[in-house]
Amino acid sequence: MKLKNQTMKLSDKTLSLLKNFSSINQSILFRQGNKLRTISVMKNILAEAEITEEFPKDFGIYDLNQFLNGLNLHQNAELDFDNDGYVVIREGKMRSKYFFADPSVIVIPPDKEITLPSEDVCFELNTQQLDKLLKASAIYQLPDLSAVGDAGVIKLVVRDKKNDTSNNFSIVVGETDSVFTFNFKVENIKILPGAYEVVISQKLLSRFTSTDRDLKYYIAMEPDSTFE
Repeated sequence: MKLKNQTMKLSDKTLSLLKNFSSINQSILFRQGNKLRTISVMKNILAEAEITEEFPKDFGIYDLNQFLNGLNLHQNAELDFDNDGYVVIREGKMRSKYFFADPSVIVIPPDKEITLPSEDVCFELNTQQLDKLLKASAIYQLPDLSAVGDAGVIKLVVRDKKNDTSNNFSIVVGETDSVFTFNFKVENIKILPGAYEVVISQKLLSRFTSTDRDLKYYIAMEPDSTFE
């Protein structure tokens, strides 16, 4: 029986995706195949993507950031998965041996496909809008991002919802007949720069679907959100 190819290289696109995933959860369980999934330790952010590479086996990495920094020691690293306990990162005369983590120490996403309980609010968010909202949040030190439906429009507002006199910054992103306020914590918007189709369920779950790559984030909203 011919063994599946146990060596591979990771593209820059996949490396940037993994860097993003490491901000959601420092650990990850890679599954055999071309799908990547991660979930935050608090289980309020889940991300999934399809990549061009195929991993030859399941393996756990406890400190994904450290693993990625190790790959940066090489210009064009090749990963060799011939051993069950570790991966060999190699290039020319250089070798790194990186040991796998026991999957039991990693918080992993449920196997079941996630679906939104309902689709109550939809809008598109482009790269510039997302960038401006996150920059405004940093400049004004605002912890909350709210999707607000009022007077026929959907606005995204960064603000401090506990402070009526806090600075805020808003962008109109769509139209609506509904009245609602869906609150996110800005710290949970750990998504790669880009354009997204956003769908919100009044059951306090949202889906951000990238329009230019096979990538989705599911982000939970705060319990004080309202939908009339």
